[in-house]
Amino acid sequence: MALNTNKDLKKYYSIQEVAKMYDVNESLLRYWETEFPQLKPRRAGRDIRQYSKDDVKLIGVIHDLVKRRGMKLAAARDMLRKNKDGAYRSNEAIEMLQAIRAQLVELRTNLGGIVADHEYELAE
Repeated sequence: MALNTNKDLKKYYSIQEVAKMYDVNESLLRYWETEFPQLKPRRAGRDIRQYSKDDVKLIGVIHDLVKRRGMKLAAARDMLRKNKDGAYRSNEAIEMLQAIRAQLVELRTNLGGIVADHEYELAE
């Protein structure tokens, strides 16, 4: 039986995996833990961090506020405290739009190949 590597089935993610997901340094994630009290990954033996899906989602929101929108940490912390649901919805909307954009780019690429093939056939 093959091992299922579907990430949706994972319960916890390592700090290396999460850092790679958001293209940030592990040290930045550790720093964000000190700045955002909501971010408290589980600790396994030898103090190894284990991030749940909720932790990963929160990191995505923090990443959006700080890295994409350019908010200062205090402003991002305040936004999460005062309007957590709004911050999450905004991040989800951005992620959905990025996924749609990626699909459109792929569709355009595929259509470009079809059009080029069709033009080649017409030229013959």
